[in-house]
Amino acid sequence: MLREAVYHRPKQNFAYAADRRTLHLRVRAKRGDLVRADAVVGDKYAWEQTAASVPMRVFASDELFDYWETAVVPPYRRLRYAFKLTAEDETIYVTEKGFADRLAPNPDEFFDFPYINPADVFAPPSWVKDAVFYQIFPERFANGDPSLDPEDVQPWGGEPTPRNFFGGDLKGVRDHLDHLKRLGVNAIYFTPVFEATTNHKYDTTDYMKVDPHFGTNEDLKALVEECHSRGIRVLLDAVFNHAGKTFPPFVDVLEKGADSEYAGWFHVREFPLNVVDGIPTYETFAFEPIMPKLNTENADVKKYLLDVARYWVEEIGIDGWRLDVANEVDHAFWREFRQTVKAVNPEAYILGEIWHDSMMWLQGDQFDAVMNYPFTNAVLDFFAKDRIDAHGFASAIGRQLAAYPQTVTETAFNLLDSHDTARLLTLCGGSEKRMKLAALFQLTYPGVPCIYYGDEVGMSGGGDPGCRGCMVWDEEGQNTDLLRFYSETIALRRTYGAFRDADIAFVQAERGSGTLVYERRGADGSRFIVAMNAGVLPVEISADADSRSWQDAYSGEPALVTDGSLRAVLPGFGFAVWRQV
Repeated sequence: MLREAVYHRPKQNFAYAADRRTLHLRVRAKRGDLVRADAVVGDKYAWEQTAASVPMRVFASDELFDYWETAVVPPYRRLRYAFKLTAEDETIYVTEKGFADRLAPNPDEFFDFPYINPADVFAPPSWVKDAVFYQIFPERFANGDPSLDPEDVQPWGGEPTPRNFFGGDLKGVRDHLDHLKRLGVNAIYFTPVFEATTNHKYDTTDYMKVDPHFGTNEDLKALVEECHSRGIRVLLDAVFNHAGKTFPPFVDVLEKGADSEYAGWFHVREFPLNVVDGIPTYETFAFEPIMPKLNTENADVKKYLLDVARYWVEEIGIDGWRLDVANEVDHAFWREFRQTVKAVNPEAYILGEIWHDSMMWLQGDQFDAVMNYPFTNAVLDFFAKDRIDAHGFASAIGRQLAAYPQTVTETAFNLLDSHDTARLLTLCGGSEKRMKLAALFQLTYPGVPCIYYGDEVGMSGGGDPGCRGCMVWDEEGQNTDLLRFYSETIALRRTYGAFRDADIAFVQAERGSGTLVYERRGADGSRFIVAMNAGVLPVEISADADSRSWQDAYSGEPALVTDGSLRAVLPGFGFAVWRQV
């Protein structure tokens, strides 16, 4: 046994409260090293009466490690525990003190989970696990009220540029809610809707006002109410890291310099505010002069932004916030932000834009979820770009599953493209078959899937501004086969708990292969096997069927079961989804 590979820490993703009664314990070991792992558990004040050995299972694996897990219900909400690890040639125990050949008679040197305090239990909003999001870039979704158009508005469907406008507005969204309902999505994430100078609105002028080109605050409230009547939640984009060049406090600092009452609202290195050799003399987002960074440690800034956060939830009725550039804002501010929002609506969803490991923001005191770009990158590397094989993909997914608690995994925001990236079809080289495989995995994987507007009808486009084209509403210009695929697959996800629960097991994912087979099981008893061929040539698939009856999940036709195995030949870039009946 390679002891250097064994790892556990009694917190975060290795020991956490899954709910108010249950602890999840995890330990890491070299991949393939152990034949068995057990957790030795008990109450520290009643060890002899409560001590027990609980078997563990491998719930995830990556290139180097297996991750073992078990669930324990402590009799008194607290737990002392150690691990018994068994390889083919030895058995060792792991405690807080280190490795031992035998277990000490008392648990003083064991790992300690002091107490499951209800206030410390990470509990995302109950509705989020069942959500399928749809991202809308308001300026490019639909022009419902031409009277709101900017003076230089372009004809709908023209070539997008960084600065042009096409007249999309809130009325346009409201006019097309039937499309979203037919598609099956039940939540919308809007990029910013507040007054700003650009088409993307990430340079806020007034945080308390809907941009006049989109409508009014009352129009947004009416849209939210209409969405709610259709079972659709609404998430707005909060740009609290930085404001815009026309934000009144920033304008005041530009005019008055250090004498401005708002000088402390920003991070100024040198007055007057200027740009020297392309670098502003004040902190900004990505050296962008029109996006000055807000000082969220300033008491007045905090009050202003927290009032904004409260207003749109309390008065307009939105269901949560997506937080732009969230990792560049201090943790203390986000803790106050969470308390403010949750006091108004405990079921509000708080989603941070963070592109890398996010454990520090996902411990119940800040965010409910982050935009899961590591998931995005793994899916695209396998299905779209041929950068990794099936083994590498399964390892990348396994590493992500192990990186967070199960409750985090089940509400992670899983996207494949957005206003910040090239569109999925373009990333797939124009291949609809590759795109379907990527979307199928997204919609059958734990977490919250998000569809970027227009992907479902076959829109393409490179990075900004190409990914921000006008939504195609002319049915002759829509890919109806792709739209049908999205609608049917979203319906599968929303019908069966197996696709929303965290239990996923890779059945086949070999080195040098593009064949991927995985199993999904739900607490509702549903069980599925998903098979994909991410290669050009046909492949024969075989998966254990447990001598049960299976059917094609899309057509309902019986699946071929021979000698206790599901069998099929998948064409290049083909797939099959089987449901146990």
